[in-house]
Amino acid sequence: MKKAIIGKKVGMTQIFDETGKVIPVTVIEAGPCVVVAKMTKEKEGYDAVQFGYEEVAEKKLTKPELGHVKKAGVAPVKHLKEFRLEDMSKLEVGDTVKADVFAAGDKVDVTGTTKGHGYAGVIKRWGQGRTPTSHGGGPVHRHAGSMGSSTDPSRIMPGKRQAGHMGVDQVTVQNLDIVKVDPELNLIAIRGAVPGPKGSIVYIKDTVKTQIVKQAGAGISLNPQKASARVNPQKASARTK
Repeated sequence: MKKAIIGKKVGMTQIFDETGKVIPVTVIEAGPCVVVAKMTKEKEGYDAVQFGYEEVAEKKLTKPELGHVKKAGVAPVKHLKEFRLEDMSKLEVGDTVKADVFAAGDKVDVTGTTKGHGYAGVIKRWGQGRTPTSHGGGPVHRHAGSMGSSTDPSRIMPGKRQAGHMGVDQVTVQNLDIVKVDPELNLIAIRGAVPGPKGSIVYIKDTVKTQIVKQAGAGISLNPQKASARVNPQKASARTK
């Protein structure tokens, strides 16, 4: 069964493995999530399960939202998210999903909303270069410069990198490693960076990447010259393999 959970980004830190190597990790407060609804092919046309995260006061929900959670018989929740899992027969409305559904060593995809930077210029937004700062440059060193065409077509073509709103995009980082899980505190430590500022909502689920299991002896060439070079490291082929 594929696993998924809703969490909140706590921040980044570093931990040490058993060999003393430093591992940069993002700490996520994952769950507990409650199952609010189940979608079926017979009724909705697809199979999915809806998780709710972070309890709130009833007055902070709209009437449709409040009626939705009351129908499920669960406490009011602030965030709702549907996940299409392979086998949902083990989950029923009202069940609670905690961080211990994942374990150290699992590969996950994490989806979050990137930090917002407001209206940004082409240098900050796209990494473009500055204009020359010598005499005559004027107060336009960080401007985009001339980019329009002449009489034909007399416009900027779609897709041109210009100044504009930067950030607040949904980004998914795939194939991240879970380094540690603390079921008591509902914390998950994931190797590497996760999109979004501290306190933002993230969605964690099993990775869609195919995990290739290497067999013993894989990658060893069958070339007899290289095989002899492994026996005799003085051969030139041993230095160039």
